[in-house]
Amino acid sequence: MSLDELPVRDDLRGKKPYGAPQINVSVQLNVNENTHPVPAHVAEDITQAIREALYSINRYPDREFTQLRQSLADYVNYGDALNGSHRLAYGTGATTDNLWAANGSNEVIQQIFQAFGGPGRKALGFKPTYSMYSLIALGADTDYLEVERADRYELTPELIRAAIDEHQPDIVMLCSPNNPTGTPLSLSCIEAAYEATNGIVVVDEAYAEFSHGQEESAISLLPGRPRLLVSRTMSKAFAFAGARLGYLAADPAVIDALRLVRLPYHLSAFTQAAAEAALDHSEAMLRTVADIQVQRDRLLMELAELGYDPYRSDSNFVLFAGVEDPNAMFEQLLARGILVRNVGISGTLRVTAGTEAETTAFLAALGELTHRG
Repeated sequence: MSLDELPVRDDLRGKKPYGAPQINVSVQLNVNENTHPVPAHVAEDITQAIREALYSINRYPDREFTQLRQSLADYVNYGDALNGSHRLAYGTGATTDNLWAANGSNEVIQQIFQAFGGPGRKALGFKPTYSMYSLIALGADTDYLEVERADRYELTPELIRAAIDEHQPDIVMLCSPNNPTGTPLSLSCIEAAYEATNGIVVVDEAYAEFSHGQEESAISLLPGRPRLLVSRTMSKAFAFAGARLGYLAADPAVIDALRLVRLPYHLSAFTQAAAEAALDHSEAMLRTVADIQVQRDRLLMELAELGYDPYRSDSNFVLFAGVEDPNAMFEQLLARGILVRNVGISGTLRVTAGTEAETTAFLAALGELTHRG
């Protein structure tokens, strides 16, 4: 029996699942992971924490993951100061009541759509942006509308207000910095969105730690804005993608709303133990951020020197235009053991800022192909 023969929902027919190529090559720069490994001494402590959790694995985990939420609150209040940033400021400080977590930030966003979306409700995004928003909306039976960004994929308060006025969404999705373009988002844009709607405003800060630091985090806007939600992840800066831990900072009433839709015991004892141990080593886990920022800025400079047009980026990746045939370039790089991402934007490819060696390998291969062409 084929998928088409099954009695699936009509709105799922013809759809394709999300997924970037998973190909085992020497230089994997396609899904914006932190390519630096977890430090050995941190890995040892995480292993010990998981080992201890195993002794009580016959019991359900803490449904409220209280200790993990406390660790996340500590990080939200103080963590970014560890890597020299001033992006996280939450008034008098976030508490466990302001924090939520799930299996990756995708599940956090899914729970938001389940709680605040649904039949007859609309979500608004600004394309191109993270493709999972539309898929999550589909799963939550929420209409998903998209408005084009301005030149070079920028957003302005005026554009955001006009889009909200026109479409009257129940959920507004703002990706900061934006995936797949890397575009920074000003606090004035977030404030404009919040003031223009009576619905929920979600700021997806999956890559916030890589910012140049010219703007504070949207978390600084949370006090007095109960409909503002800030989603983050441990997958990127924390080099913890395989652990699947995303989190949310928001008003306590929002956390109560998410409790209505989450599955019971949704965070395993192993996930909680691993994440708590990693957060105990925030300083060590974040040491690679500065190295990644250097490689990101190197990509911006050297791609331009090769004749390409990189878009400004506050993330750990760079989208660059001027690629005559993205599919062919993708395959030619892959043949050299280098995996990048074709995100489907005409004339562009996207590359993750890896280690110095990985970035060098990519730039050397791209330079060879460019000059040969």
